[in-house]
Amino acid sequence: MSAIFIAGIALCSVLAQWVAWAFRVPAILFLLLTGLILGPFSGVLEPDALLGDLLFPVVSLSVAVILFEGSLTLHFRELKGIGKVVRNLCSIGMITTCLVISLSAYWILELNWRVAAVLGAVLVVTGPTVIAPLLNSMRPNQDIDRILRWEGIVIDPIGALFAVLVFEAVMLVGQGEVFSHTIIALFKTLGVGLTIGVVAGWLTTLLIRREWLPFELHKFGILALVLISFTVSNHLSHESGLLAVTVFGIWLANQDELEIDSVLEFKEDLSMILISSLFILLAARLQLSDLMMLHSDVFIFLAIVLFVARPACIAISTFKTDLPIKSRLVLAWIAPRGIVAAAVGSVFALSMVEAGIADAEKIVPLIFTVIIVTVVLQSLTATP
Repeated sequence: MSAIFIAGIALCSVLAQWVAWAFRVPAILFLLLTGLILGPFSGVLEPDALLGDLLFPVVSLSVAVILFEGSLTLHFRELKGIGKVVRNLCSIGMITTCLVISLSAYWILELNWRVAAVLGAVLVVTGPTVIAPLLNSMRPNQDIDRILRWEGIVIDPIGALFAVLVFEAVMLVGQGEVFSHTIIALFKTLGVGLTIGVVAGWLTTLLIRREWLPFELHKFGILALVLISFTVSNHLSHESGLLAVTVFGIWLANQDELEIDSVLEFKEDLSMILISSLFILLAARLQLSDLMMLHSDVFIFLAIVLFVARPACIAISTFKTDLPIKSRLVLAWIAPRGIVAAAVGSVFALSMVEAGIADAEKIVPLIFTVIIVTVVLQSLTATP
């Protein structure tokens, strides 16, 4: 019976992509809609029952491959003229977004302060799973395209690390030594992720240049190295795997005369399959009862996420730069959330529910509400 459901997900993914191509809109729209119809609306698909304990490992490994594929397209030469903006978006802009969302969740939604802080931290990430298809259909000017691609890929590991640190800190409040524990966790995660990413990149470059790995094994060999780098890194330090695979991909992308075109093409195809399947699976996990738990104040919260948090982030990140006002306005509108926010938020919500923290069960429906609203609104309006 499981085989039928898995085959059905593949078929539905292709149909959603085809309909999106026919209507010339980002496929994420129809993938989300398909997941909602198969899951909460009809009850046909139950991802937890279908995959059981394998669900989150499959999601995590898939996100690693998607992030690696995106980072393979990041060349340092592209940062000329936009480096300051990208740096600001992934630092002060990210913190600004977190503060605005956390405070609005605490005051407007009246969530437990721990839950509000974690929600704000998780929702700082945008993500290549949504940004790449959106940009492909939009075709904006070069600066906007490069800024959004770099932000979408780089902020995923940084945002995931930031969310882990906030989660660790709020869970340790009242137990003493919160600051020292958080700093140790930060340096451990950075050290492990950077080291494994660089070592994997160096090793892969060596294997390809010395022709120790035959050409026909390049795709499979690098995929295996991505998966092992991600899992070993996460094993050594929680949530450092995303940083490791991002560094791995950027390392390969910036090696002179390294033949990885076939690998990039393979990873693009694989990413499309994974993105399509993941959006359907994660959307299908939603329960109508969870969505009904949210009251009308959610609309005010969503308005703040769209019209206050993102514009404030862009205003601070582009301050004293040469970016035209029109480009800033486009950037201020485009910040759809994606797979990483859903996956990381789901893991944190589970831990907080088990710890008995009030309102923890609202994290997942709130994250998915933000994902659905930002994806739908921004997909439909970004091009005009």
